Amino acid sequence: MYIEVMKSKIHRVTVTQAELHYIGSVTIDEDLMDAANFVENEKVTIVNVNNGERFETYTIRGQRGSGTICLNGPAARKVAVGDVVIIFSYGFVDFAEARQHKPTVIFPNEHNRLA
Repeated sequence: MYIEVMKSKIHRVTVTQAELHYIGSVTIDEDLMDAANFVENEKVTIVNVNNGERFETYTIRGQRGSGTICLNGPAARKVAVGDVVIIFSYGFVDFAEARQHKPTVIFPNEHNRLA
């Protein structure tokens, strides 16, 4: 049996942009994507700490070192620039392996950069 477990998480980053007239997705600084073990086009769940919204989208690489967290398309309506969000993804693993699984979790600073 396989179960779905948390694979990766970026804990508490600040939204820097919201672009309504875009196809959709979340643009994430490539440094953060690499550190969190996200790949481009990966499905992610986003939780808005400020308003409680919870939604799914997919990742797009942002400029490395920019600190960019930009919600695009309809997801832009779920956030305001300056909101704090948590971004995480899940993966399927064998039930026995799930007991040993350790997700990748990163904690960027208040400027969306790694310390």
